Amino acid sequence: MNRIAAIQMASGSHVQGNLTEAGRLIDTAVKAGAKMVVLPENFSHMGMQDEDTIEFAEPLGSGPIQEFLAEQARKNQIWVVSGTIPIQSEDNTRYYASCLVFNDQGELVVRYDKYHLFDVQLKATQENYLESKTMKAGEELVWFDSPLGRIGLAICYDLRFPELFRKLMEHNIEIFVIPSAFTATTGAAHWESLIRSRAIENLSYVVAANQGGYHVNGRETHGDSMIVDPWGNILDRLVRGSGIVYADIDLNLIQLTRANFPALLHRRITCGPKNDG
Repeated sequence: MNRIAAIQMASGSHVQGNLTEAGRLIDTAVKAGAKMVVLPENFSHMGMQDEDTIEFAEPLGSGPIQEFLAEQARKNQIWVVSGTIPIQSEDNTRYYASCLVFNDQGELVVRYDKYHLFDVQLKATQENYLESKTMKAGEELVWFDSPLGRIGLAICYDLRFPELFRKLMEHNIEIFVIPSAFTATTGAAHWESLIRSRAIENLSYVVAANQGGYHVNGRETHGDSMIVDPWGNILDRLVRGSGIVYADIDLNLIQLTRANFPALLHRRITCGPKNDG
């Protein structure tokens, strides 16, 4: 069974409480047969102020959040995609929002630092976001091989940049994993459309684990975590609250879909600039 689970949470400002809730949901997913579990963005901490998260930033390779993730992977013999956790940078006023992937031995396999930072003003609702004030942007795109297939990583705001996904497709990605904390406002307008579009145009599975609910800092996130197949069908979804969505990954379905509908082979436009030489 190649079952993947996406966890939805409404994380708060107490790290240990968030870890306890994540552990409970991971245990449920394991009992349901999940071989890989994906946590949402900011699963371990959503502070009262953006600056609060800096206090909990860990050096890569040590710290209670990373120890929790490694232990969950090791004891349950599953792969764990960490959503995002704060990892220290060389600038003590900013951290990396890092997605760490642990294999079923509890070993760190890859690290992806959020590439696109959410610096947006939503005038209609007076919401203001400035992630670059407390976060450093990543510099590299990341993919890895797993027992479920070849996986490309993206985080939340990355979802709005299809060229990121096209660049990852140069490595024949089969599953895109997208931990998120989409706002209620932008999520209601665009979340499902973006998730299904990334699946359809890349003929790949998309696993989207979102924050979903009201948070103690006053923020509201959209939820609607979902898993979408290569034809754009929603296999499972959870509209609100803490919980889990599941799907069994069928690599043969990917191959069959791409063979019968070879749009990826018909591309004539690349991500790079035109060569006029």
